Amino acid sequence: MISFDLTKALHIIPVGRVAIDFNPTDYNRPLNESSNFNKYLGGSPANIAVGMARLGNRVGFLGRVSDDQFGTFVTDFFKNEGIDTSHIFRCEHGEKLGLTFTEMLSPTESSILMYREGVADLMLSPSDVDEDYIKSSACLLISGTSLCTSPTREAAFKALTFALKNAVPVVFDADYRAYTWKNDDEIAVYMSLVAEKADIILGSREEFDRMERLLGLDGTDACSAAYWLGKRASIVVIKHGKEGSCAYSREGNYKVKPFPVDALKGFGGGDGYASAFLHALMRGDSLAGALEQGSASAAMLVASHACSRDMPNEESLAAFIREKKASCGGVVTAM
Repeated sequence: MISFDLTKALHIIPVGRVAIDFNPTDYNRPLNESSNFNKYLGGSPANIAVGMARLGNRVGFLGRVSDDQFGTFVTDFFKNEGIDTSHIFRCEHGEKLGLTFTEMLSPTESSILMYREGVADLMLSPSDVDEDYIKSSACLLISGTSLCTSPTREAAFKALTFALKNAVPVVFDADYRAYTWKNDDEIAVYMSLVAEKADIILGSREEFDRMERLLGLDGTDACSAAYWLGKRASIVVIKHGKEGSCAYSREGNYKVKPFPVDALKGFGGGDGYASAFLHALMRGDSLAGALEQGSASAAMLVASHACSRDMPNEESLAAFIREKKASCGGVVTAM
């Protein structure tokens, strides 16, 4: 459905958010009672970059980090995963990486507390965006968080312009976070502007509702899919959390159930989903096969403590799918 030129130097360049996650090791307690945390690289585009690299892809990244030891932690982590860091820039005015503290009240209840004021990733500048770097990739992934304020908004649109100019497929991951956005109209305007230029759109039902707020759609998955497939998109994936997801394309539509696991947390699954799904599409798998792998990676991530650190490789992902299908059958059905 989408042609990815895997002869290029890179398979994918995500743009945007890099953060530090602090996940508690004090399970089933509210955040105010948690005392012990593990530190991980976080941020949806960063997690997707790691997930794609673990699955054997050549991955770059376009973003800004703090000029301190946390910034070094991020770039070192990326380098250890084989991710190109040539276009990860240090901030010059003291901006710090965003911090994310997670709460694990129960396997089905979790929340996230973010510190996002004046953070490094929002300082990505249009001058940081190099056309040669964008066209060196088989795919560009833009995160919705990168659209929430200037200058990162303009940087994201510049990267989008170069991708379209050079026939680089664009993935838009809605990645809505309430922090930093000023109002609902702003969210709808900028997210929809990128979505209408994207080849693949990924988001939750809530994210599609926010993106479509000014478009007069009826809020159903079928209506959303028809609208975006009528623009540029070839694939639209709408996620419904524990209920699974629905995928729409010009070649068929599918409903995807989650693989059953004993969940440890309620977040991180979306980044695992995106990385395994995109990996499978890039190597030529069917849409149904790619959805199966996305669902499997998502399940593995909600059953683990970390996000970036626990992204699966191809062997562990395939083993998980074999084991689960033997016990519970498949999860993807045509609609």
